[in-house]
Amino acid sequence: MAVLAKKLQPAKTAAIEETKKVLSGYEDFIFVDYRGLTVEQITKLRRGLSEKNAQLKVFKNNFARVAFEEMKITDVATYLSGPTAIAMVKEDSNEAAKVMFDFAKETPALKIKGAWVSKELYDTAKIEALSKIPGKKVLIAMLMSAINGPARKLAGTLQAYVEKKQKEGDAPAAKAAEAAPAAEAKPAEAAPAPAAN
Repeated sequence: MAVLAKKLQPAKTAAIEETKKVLSGYEDFIFVDYRGLTVEQITKLRRGLSEKNAQLKVFKNNFARVAFEEMKITDVATYLSGPTAIAMVKEDSNEAAKVMFDFAKETPALKIKGAWVSKELYDTAKIEALSKIPGKKVLIAMLMSAINGPARKLAGTLQAYVEKKQKEGDAPAAKAAEAAPAAEAKPAEAAPAPAAN
């Protein structure tokens, strides 16, 4: 828990409010130790996260701690020590976590501390497990593919049946079409004329 002075300086109060304003625009947070990363590596990580609708930002730990407390997220204080960057995620935290764990494999200096996801505190193991689950968009695509597969197969089977019947029925249909006008002509000729009164 952050220790607040009796009277905060106006600049610190403004910084805490700005931190809170930024953090409150996101649902989930992943905390990482970025010590040892170069500027180029951090830039690469930020690019990867921005593709997943997430943002990586560094705040002063005390300001972030107070901002989280004001947002009623108190359990994350343990992750706010040492050089800490926060990946802020609006949706699909598993995809942002996957980007971070993939990046940590190629750049071992990045250490994932934990996360706050869906109003629950995640340790490193739990957030790593979450990173292995496909994202919402991927799951929807898989579901649509599963639904469309049988429907597409049925449509193809029906189309093949129609084409087969058309090929089989073309010769008799042509004979019937020729015979129909001749049959219509005969009744017209044979019909007696109405008698005049």
